[in-house]
Amino acid sequence: MASTIVPDQNRVGRDGKEEKKVVGKERNRRALGDIGNLVTIKGVEGKPQNQDPNQISRPITRSFGAQLLANAQQAAVAENNKNKNKKKVEGNVDGAKAVAIPKNLQKRVPLKPKPKPENVIVISSDTVKEEDIKKKESKPSKSSKKKIQSLTSVLTARSKVACGLTNKPKEDIVDIDSADVNNELAVVEYVEDMYKFYKLAENECRVHNYMDSQLEINEKMRAILVDWLIEVHNKFDLLKETLYLTINIVDRYLSMKMVPRRELQLVGMSAMLIASKYEEIWAPEVNDFVCISDKAYSNQQVLLMEKSILARLEWYLTVPTPYVFLARFIKASIPDEQLEKLVYFYAELGIMNYNTSIVYCPSMLAASAVYAARCTLSNTPAWSETLRLHTGFSEPQLIDCAKLLVGFHSAAPEGKLRVIYRKYSKSEMGSVALLSPAKSLL
Repeated sequence: MASTIVPDQNRVGRDGKEEKKVVGKERNRRALGDIGNLVTIKGVEGKPQNQDPNQISRPITRSFGAQLLANAQQAAVAENNKNKNKKKVEGNVDGAKAVAIPKNLQKRVPLKPKPKPENVIVISSDTVKEEDIKKKESKPSKSSKKKIQSLTSVLTARSKVACGLTNKPKEDIVDIDSADVNNELAVVEYVEDMYKFYKLAENECRVHNYMDSQLEINEKMRAILVDWLIEVHNKFDLLKETLYLTINIVDRYLSMKMVPRRELQLVGMSAMLIASKYEEIWAPEVNDFVCISDKAYSNQQVLLMEKSILARLEWYLTVPTPYVFLARFIKASIPDEQLEKLVYFYAELGIMNYNTSIVYCPSMLAASAVYAARCTLSNTPAWSETLRLHTGFSEPQLIDCAKLLVGFHSAAPEGKLRVIYRKYSKSEMGSVALLSPAKSLL
């Protein structure tokens, strides 16, 4: 509302003359200070304006008093509307109406420092209803029925238990090469790649079934030859690698050439001579083999057979035998001395018998020997995740071959070929041949 402006009049001075109005200083008039009817002109929002010290307050007249009253009423209405808007924003819960009081009627209270604003949590009826609905939904109702398992789910659970497919905690895979990190001969950096290559190479040089092509030799004769070679191996105190390479050379040569019955022992002697030169530091001489065969063959015959074997094999002697895999798989089994000797006992029974030596590849024969030995000693688990990782075979894949090995073990005490049984019945071999075979595999 626009305020009424009272025109300034020329005042009469003490000497009776009119004082002229000075431009720009019309409000710098001095009022009577002893009447007490001075009014402080309010500025914006009811706060007093910063007045010039030379500025004079205006005396109250009727017209000026009416103007002040109208200004006060209008300020009260504006303050009331402002408070209503503020209540709507803050969402006042009590809903109390604020009454605007004119500033000139309020008591003057000393100003206090304003408190820090606090976070106001607005609670509305809508949010309360939503929380109640969520709580009701989360709580199970008393009238809800219990879940009934269907026949299909029951049968599925039973079949999983029967097949051993229940949820079992995963086994930790043991790092079997951690102890050989500083051993340069263990070649920890390359050992995994080496055995991947062995797995590929064993299929390339694998011996096929050759007994049908041999006219004078059968499986029993081969078993007798291997039994005798194991005895010669023990007398010469040769390395295990030499024995397994000897059997490999014999089988590969017999698969390439038809051999008469009278030369079968000569083939075995020459094969062991070649394997000894390849693996041993001090290999036996030709005369040693002639003497141990009771001079059934001459030195010249042994050397001629050696040349014939090397020519047929094309000097290819670096092949993965079962011993190569046995060394790795036994390490993965984390064995004790008894388990290690029992594994070699089963492995030698396997290479002596034609069915296991030819039908199964060297890696499977070695893994089956480890599995049969663990079952015989009742080790739990019989086949761990560490063994499955390093061998590449699961337990069901090994059961057939392991059953054959355990069957050879049970028949060894009463068999005619008893060299392996006597060897592993000695105390220096832990007498592992005297252990009762695994009943679960018989």
